[in-house]
Amino acid sequence: MIESVDPFIGTEVTDLPSTTGLAASWWWPKPQIGNTHPGATSPFGMVSACAYSGGYPTGYGRYGMNTEGVPPRMYDELQASGFTHFQQSGTGAIRKYYNYFRVTPMVDPLDALDTQWQLQEEVAEPGYYAATLSSGIRSELTVGPKSAVHRYTFPAREDARIVVDFSLGGLSIDHGRTVPLRAQMVSVAPGVAQGEIVVEGVPLAVHMEFDAPRWRQMLWYDRRLMSGGSRLEFDGIRLTTLRPFGLLLIGPTESGEDVELRFGFSLRGVEQARANLEADCGTGVRSFDTRRADTQAEWRQHLDRIVVEGATTDQRTVFSTALYHSLIKPCFAPDESPFWTTSRSFVFDISTMWDLYKAQLPLMTAIAPDRAVDLVAALLSVAEEEGNLPIGYRMARGTDRFFRQASALAHTFFADVCELGLPGIDWEYALVHLHDDLRRNYGEEYLVKGVAHPISHTLDLAYGHHCTARIARHVGDHELAEHLEHLATRWINAFDPTTGLLIDSEYYEGGRWNYSFRLLHDMAARIELAGGEDPFVDMLDRFFGFGQPPVSQLGEPPFDEAELARGYGLHRFEGLNNEPDMEVPWAYHYAGRPDRTAEVVHAAVHGAFGPGRGGLPGNDDSGGLSSWYVWASLGLFPVAGQSLFLVNAPAFDRSEIRVGGGDFVVETKGDRPSDPLEGPSYVQSVTLDGQPLERSWISAAEVHGSGHLVVELGPEPSAWGTTTRPPSLSTSGPSDETPSDT
Repeated sequence: MIESVDPFIGTEVTDLPSTTGLAASWWWPKPQIGNTHPGATSPFGMVSACAYSGGYPTGYGRYGMNTEGVPPRMYDELQASGFTHFQQSGTGAIRKYYNYFRVTPMVDPLDALDTQWQLQEEVAEPGYYAATLSSGIRSELTVGPKSAVHRYTFPAREDARIVVDFSLGGLSIDHGRTVPLRAQMVSVAPGVAQGEIVVEGVPLAVHMEFDAPRWRQMLWYDRRLMSGGSRLEFDGIRLTTLRPFGLLLIGPTESGEDVELRFGFSLRGVEQARANLEADCGTGVRSFDTRRADTQAEWRQHLDRIVVEGATTDQRTVFSTALYHSLIKPCFAPDESPFWTTSRSFVFDISTMWDLYKAQLPLMTAIAPDRAVDLVAALLSVAEEEGNLPIGYRMARGTDRFFRQASALAHTFFADVCELGLPGIDWEYALVHLHDDLRRNYGEEYLVKGVAHPISHTLDLAYGHHCTARIARHVGDHELAEHLEHLATRWINAFDPTTGLLIDSEYYEGGRWNYSFRLLHDMAARIELAGGEDPFVDMLDRFFGFGQPPVSQLGEPPFDEAELARGYGLHRFEGLNNEPDMEVPWAYHYAGRPDRTAEVVHAAVHGAFGPGRGGLPGNDDSGGLSSWYVWASLGLFPVAGQSLFLVNAPAFDRSEIRVGGGDFVVETKGDRPSDPLEGPSYVQSVTLDGQPLERSWISAAEVHGSGHLVVELGPEPSAWGTTTRPPSLSTSGPSDETPSDT
């Protein structure tokens, strides 16, 4: 799988073949770009490294900030002023853009530090990034979990330079810069330097080592060398007082000679940064090739947890890259919390949990269950120390930054982990925090009034109560479980029974139609509220644009207000350009129409994703979008918080998912069009471990316990999945297990 990964996918404006059929009726309101970067990363690692242009939102690329349509260009060509560390992955306007410790190889005076050199001959693979600057310097980057190693190959020079800028952070957009509040740096010995900056309340330390005996190292401030000085220290820096500062390395090189610079990072001081570098890269040796090979091996081990057969070259590239993007975030940094001093788990860049909880966290739980347990522990630490289970958490103190977007999403993730019985979590202790968290922020309004606005929070909180009730039953607190289950029924207060849609309210990144078909814990009652299955299917058909003409997408701003109004007035599926409605294609399962799911998912998989830099329809959001593609291609979709997977037509002949209990195999038989444009395949019949499966879902226990799912496909809809319905609270009861096929 690793050979098929293309980290450049998603780095430029969406560039897909013209959509046809159903997908052509979907309107894309959000930014038409993946916002990914091609830099060096390690699986769920703390550190990334990439070329830096100041572009939005990762520091890489040519584009500025936007919230709708095609983003504006900042630059006409790919360029960079150096290489930075710590990048977001696929996010939008989250106002925390990192890009610390810029490293710039130069053959120019220090005055040219902010020059943008053209990027040429770019190469990217998991754990490795390389490019040649137009100055003629070949630049290579690799990373470990808490380290980065740079290698630069210079032309023949007497005064080659490598400049490390401690002062730079953020992006070259309005309000995008990050200014360190305090900083200190020390030239420890020839080839060794250390430093620490405090940014947004976070102390970020670095230990640097450099092997070039003929080179000199000097500190610099405001582009002036500090001859003879071995220490710089600043306190109370402000935007108006900031002057750039850092470390300069200078010396002779022969043509083709390369030099290495190694960084260890820590959130707990320079000595731990030094220890992290030693743990990742050893001591006193040139380590670029070794570190690159080790990181590649780590990526291979993670990516090989899902193996697919029967795909075209392009399909393998898109799938492998989607899996890769799904395994970059969150960033796990064991023993690194800057806010509490115990050795408990610390995780950051849970940047958009309202996207991650639906598909990415279930993917992590399936193929990296040890990481799922660590994430639960880390979230509990945040709740204990800061008072909330976060909706998003970055490398900065403050769990409340995202609470406008959503509520109680950690509860969904916790319920799935608890159901699997993964070891290492004290669920009675977790239940205390889950229960308390339901009463914070919008939860108080929900408890007092029975409804909370923005109205999507009502759905979140109802679901959070349902998921917490499952954990209460797990620990034997049935009285609390019954109380929570009663409160979980308040989801109905969010709907207008005269329309079958959500009531008027404010909506975050979408409208009432985008949020009205979320997969709830009581889909049977929700469908009845819409008038029954046939009216519900009719509403879904309207939402997905069945029978509707193609629409025009937004171009570059500025936009015509009438054009925007027409688009939003369609009340249409956003085609994976945005994530509030990403699970809705599977709502058809609950009305006995898995054939419709097959049609919508097929249109999305083949119309909204592709190879090349423009291969994503919208922001990848820390792998949330990519993980949707992974599940959709496998023919399974997790119903987060309910420990079940809905079954659909897989895109591959055979898939092996390496879960905790072994391999879960999905195999297809029957007819599949040779050209995806010919249309979808429909499920005709299914067997699980040789036994007929009439239901359109399987439990998480069945997936995680390994097994063999065989899906028979055909060119026309069948009766499969039409006689039973997935579990629903009002029809199966809160404690029922997965219904039998009879």
